[in-house]
Amino acid sequence: MDSGLLYVLVNIGNHFDLKASVFQAPRRGIYSFSFHVVKVYNRQTIQVNLMQNDYPVISAFAGDQDVTREAASNGVLLMVERDDRVYLKLERGTLMGGWKYSTFSGFLVFPL
Repeated sequence: MDSGLLYVLVNIGNHFDLKASVFQAPRRGIYSFSFHVVKVYNRQTIQVNLMQNDYPVISAFAGDQDVTREAASNGVLLMVERDDRVYLKLERGTLMGGWKYSTFSGFLVFPL
């Protein structure tokens, strides 16, 4: 993820690395992650994956050819080990304004 247009609203504990655009888990537990992305009208499909340690966990797709803008969202509860890395990866397509109009959120639900 290109961090040139990213803004961090909340980062308690500083476990989200803005330069790398990666969350690194401080402890083992069940985490909730969600994301929302916007694509531009360009007659293409976008696919965004939520990655855990370089493996895709969930995806979101937007591919309507006849709309000006289209959004895609997804969320998951995920078992995460200490130091696991969680991030978004654009697999195909182009996002509106890069990642500027997209969100990525995560938080610890239950420590293990």
